[in-house]
Amino acid sequence: MAGKMKISTFTTMAVVLATGTLLAACSKSSEEGGRASVLPAKEGSSAAPEKRGKIKMSLYDRGNTPPAEGTVTNNRWTKWINENGPADVEFVAVPRFEAKQKFNTLFASGEAPDVINEFETGYRDQLYSQKQLLPLEALIKQYAPNYSKLLEKYPIMRQIGTKPDGKLYEIGRVIPSSVQIAVFIRTDWLTKLSLQVPHTLDDLLKVAKAFTEQDPDGNGKKDTYGYSLAYLGDEAIDAMNGNTLFIKDDKLIEEDARMKAAVTFKKRLFDEGVVDRDYLTDKNGEKAKKDFLSGKLGIYVADNPNVDLLTTLRSTNRNATIAPMLMPKTEFGQYTIRMLNPLQMTTVVYAGSKDPVAAVKTIDFMIAEPTWKSLKFGTENVHWKNDELGCPRPINPDLRKIEIGYNTDLYMGATTIDSKEVCNVPVLDKNIPNAEEWAGIRQETRVLYENPAIPLYTFTHGEHMPTLPADLLKINNDWIQQSKDLIAKTVVSGGAYTVDQAMNDLKSLKQKIGQDQTIDWYAKWFEQNKKNAFLTKDIYQFLAKK
Repeated sequence: MAGKMKISTFTTMAVVLATGTLLAACSKSSEEGGRASVLPAKEGSSAAPEKRGKIKMSLYDRGNTPPAEGTVTNNRWTKWINENGPADVEFVAVPRFEAKQKFNTLFASGEAPDVINEFETGYRDQLYSQKQLLPLEALIKQYAPNYSKLLEKYPIMRQIGTKPDGKLYEIGRVIPSSVQIAVFIRTDWLTKLSLQVPHTLDDLLKVAKAFTEQDPDGNGKKDTYGYSLAYLGDEAIDAMNGNTLFIKDDKLIEEDARMKAAVTFKKRLFDEGVVDRDYLTDKNGEKAKKDFLSGKLGIYVADNPNVDLLTTLRSTNRNATIAPMLMPKTEFGQYTIRMLNPLQMTTVVYAGSKDPVAAVKTIDFMIAEPTWKSLKFGTENVHWKNDELGCPRPINPDLRKIEIGYNTDLYMGATTIDSKEVCNVPVLDKNIPNAEEWAGIRQETRVLYENPAIPLYTFTHGEHMPTLPADLLKINNDWIQQSKDLIAKTVVSGGAYTVDQAMNDLKSLKQKIGQDQTIDWYAKWFEQNKKNAFLTKDIYQFLAKK
């Protein structure tokens, strides 16, 4: 697709929906992909295009843009948005796993983008407490017809996007929920070593130890290990032990016993030598992922896995087999880790924006169904064509992966539910390598993890945690970081720093920084809001079709 991209049927309708007006129909430049000119709404006035705004918009950089496509901020899709959208957009790259640091730098230098796309609720809360966000109710009502319709259909979205001052600041999406994070295990290794899928913590340690010591890949080398404590692997141990605030007798509480159990098992795994000794340097779990995909790790906690997980593993380990496993049951119960948030806030507008109207118009254009379909599926007859049901289906998976696969964050704020209901039902594409086998694995994962009888270990989705006051937010952030440091210290220190010592130090730290105030605040919030709050039990009402 060299040069400008033609405006597809998707795109034409997106501009109509975003502006509330009609496209100039007979323009040669429009047919060839030029920016859409717009007919004025007033009768009797001479035709003149609306004045285009100019804004900056943040965009996650995941380092996955193919060189042939350009860069994360300058590629066929960012150009497409500028050619077809209502404003000139300068995209600002934000490293996905260092977003907070990048945003802080942008704010400090006076270069904050007009539109801030950020999944992390805590950081958006921080910006709100610093008065860096713009209230959006009036702007949405006047300039965002698509989002206005979403608020009408899902009134709870207004409630979730509203901050403690009673004003609407956040724009979000509704997405069918399904399991997001699940544990996978090498079943071929289990078979070779005559082991079963672990159901208890002792089982988990036994299997991890065998995967580390008994040469499960048969290469005669001691180059495999059982489990990784990096990133999500660490959280999974907390989840197994319910180590967080939880509901008991209709009250929100915490128990030190749960934290101690989680810390004890983490240390046990490390002391037994069944985890990567350098896991603390693997901040975002990329090494653990690489080790699993290259056949060196036996039990892996995966985030949003797809068929590529199996295909990449098979590229170097052709006989490898995997299966999902539930996390072991503990004395505190049995839990899962995380599901996709069905009601997810994604986007805010900077209070210092010089053109908030253009910002809101652009957001509304980008969440329109024709827009997200163009971004998700690409160009008709190049990347997709309609099937017998009239639903867009990929033509060439390899081409799609190269030319479209990197752009998902451009529609991170869109409610990607097709208005044609039948198109929301997953369809197996047998042309994709391992697709049929992966479909079975995915179905098994959903059955195991989307069961309200084995709930998420958190009392609500993390993105629906209530907004702490600024002083308590700082205390809570300090607690999270400093407690992690103490826990990591005891995990890797052998007998030099015991779990009991760490628990005593954690208790002292909590008192020193005032974390008990935060716990009390959450408990009071729950007491006052439990009837209307969006809690874990509510997530299961939004499950995706299977």
